[in-house]
Amino acid sequence: MTIAQTDIQKKGSYKTTGSEPVIVINNLKKSFGSQEVLKDVSLNLYNGENLVVLGKSGSGKSVLIKCIVRLLNPDHGIINVLGENISTLNMDRLGELRQKIGFLFQSGALYDSMTVKQNLEFPLRRIRKNLTEKEIKEKVNEVLENVGLANALNKMPSQLSGGMRKRISLARTIVVDPMIMLYDEPTTGLDPVTSDEISFLINDVQKKYKTSSIIITHDIECARNTANRIIMLKDGEVYQEGNLDDFEKSTDPLISSFFK
Repeated sequence: MTIAQTDIQKKGSYKTTGSEPVIVINNLKKSFGSQEVLKDVSLNLYNGENLVVLGKSGSGKSVLIKCIVRLLNPDHGIINVLGENISTLNMDRLGELRQKIGFLFQSGALYDSMTVKQNLEFPLRRIRKNLTEKEIKEKVNEVLENVGLANALNKMPSQLSGGMRKRISLARTIVVDPMIMLYDEPTTGLDPVTSDEISFLINDVQKKYKTSSIIITHDIECARNTANRIIMLKDGEVYQEGNLDDFEKSTDPLISSFFK
């Protein structure tokens, strides 16, 4: 796969008629002490779409996706993921559901003491226990090829640039074939060219692996390049929802300040 900035195209279409939601969130609330971070948030993620959640720092974006996988427990509301209410699941069933969800952390969260190969093998050995050594090797090579880093197999994370670490983290996330992807600020700290490469990869993962994704970001170029639909959070609430054209044509001062 060749990664090129020219490969990235604006998206910005609504979900197709009749597509089913894979995540349904109703009336979600989350506070930390007296600080109300999420205030009655409701949204859907539809099958096969990239949903970008925009907002300034502190608007509740990252808390939202941590609630989706129950890294944080919401104070109120219902989160249905692939037809299951996550609040009612025991830890075994929650673990099974999490195996269908890829979470790309902002930091990448690679294991620094493991090579790239070992980082990718680790989730496969834990989750796909029926795979042979040959199948594990083939899968690792496949995802490395898909993120454009086939030659990084034996490198340590300390030998990788920021953009390479992000791509290896993405490879580790998709190696177990998740149905849903959650991206937490995937382009933070990257230069513009590398940020565009990551945006291209998000689109490529959507196409090749048929994922449904929530992309948390305040990077407008990432939103432009990846979004089928956009939701903006403000002070823990859904402020606006629409496609890219809706946001770029908006005369609302808050929205236009993002999309200058």
